[in-house]
Amino acid sequence: MTTAPARAPIDDLVTIRDWLRYAVTHMSRAHLVYGHGTSNAVDEAAFLILSQLDLPIDDVNPWLDCRLTTDERQSIASLIAERIDTRKPAAYLTHAAYIQGRKFYVDERVIVPRSFIGELLVEDQLAAIVPNPVAVTRVLDLCTGSGCLAILAAEAFPNAEVDAADVSEDALAVAQRNISDYGLENRIRTFKSDLFDDLPAGTYDLIISNPPYVTADAVAAFPPEYQAEPTLAHLGGVDGMDLVHRILHDAPQRLAEGGGIIVEIGEGQATLEASRPDLPFLWLDTETSKAEVFALFADDLKAMK
Repeated sequence: MTTAPARAPIDDLVTIRDWLRYAVTHMSRAHLVYGHGTSNAVDEAAFLILSQLDLPIDDVNPWLDCRLTTDERQSIASLIAERIDTRKPAAYLTHAAYIQGRKFYVDERVIVPRSFIGELLVEDQLAAIVPNPVAVTRVLDLCTGSGCLAILAAEAFPNAEVDAADVSEDALAVAQRNISDYGLENRIRTFKSDLFDDLPAGTYDLIISNPPYVTADAVAAFPPEYQAEPTLAHLGGVDGMDLVHRILHDAPQRLAEGGGIIVEIGEGQATLEASRPDLPFLWLDTETSKAEVFALFADDLKAMK
C-alpha cells in the first residue's frame, strides 16, 4: 500500500485569507515582539503578505479572497518562517518602512524609522512652533538615520535647504539612498557629525532630532527584534538623556533668531524636566503619543545661557 505524501502548507492554504490566518497563528505561538511599524501579529502578518505580493499595505481586506499561485505561496511561507526564525523586524525583511504613507528603504544599518516627529511634520508642518512654513529656509535633522525626517521636512518646508547629520557612515549611506529615491539631492545634504561637532558654520530656522534616548538597562533587556537594530541608535546612557542634554547645551548657538527645536525623547519627560527645570518645554502630543516630543523656541534656550 502506497502512503500518500504529507501535505505542505502551500497545498492547503490558497487565499490571502488562509495565509493571514496561518501567519497570525504561527507568529503568536512564537511569541514575537512588535513595535517596528506594527503593534500586533495581525497587522504584522498583513504587512508581510502584502509587501511580498507588491500590494498596497494600508488595507488587506480587498485582497483577502484572492487566490495565490504556488510560487506566491512558497515565497510567503518562506518570509513568515524567516520572521519567526530570525526574529528580525519585518521592515528589515522587506527593506521597507512607512511613515504617514511615505515609503523608505531600510536595512540593518539603521534603526527602523517610527518617529512621532514624522507624524507632526506631515499633519501640520509643526504648526506649534513654525508659524509660517514657507519662511523656513534652513533645517537641521540631527541623528538622521535613514533620512526619513529630513525628507519629510523638505516636503513640509518647500523653501528650505535641509542638512541631515549622523555619526554613523552606514546610516548616512542609507539616508543618501532614500534622498536619491525622493529626488531631493539638491535640497538635502548629508554630514557625518557627532551631533553639532562637524557641521558647517551657520544657524538654522528649525532643528529636529530623534536621538538615542533608551536607558542602558532597557537596552540590555531588549528582545531579539530590538537587538537586531544598531545599539548606537538606541543607547542614551544611564537615564537615556545623554545626547538630549548635549543637544540642549549646543542648540542655542545653532538656532537662528525666532527659530525652534523639536526633539523626541520617548518616555523621558519626568527625567528631563527634573534635570532642566529652567526650560519651558512645550510637549507636542500626537494621535498615538503623549509627551514624547518637546519643542523649545530659540529665545527660551538663549535666555538660559
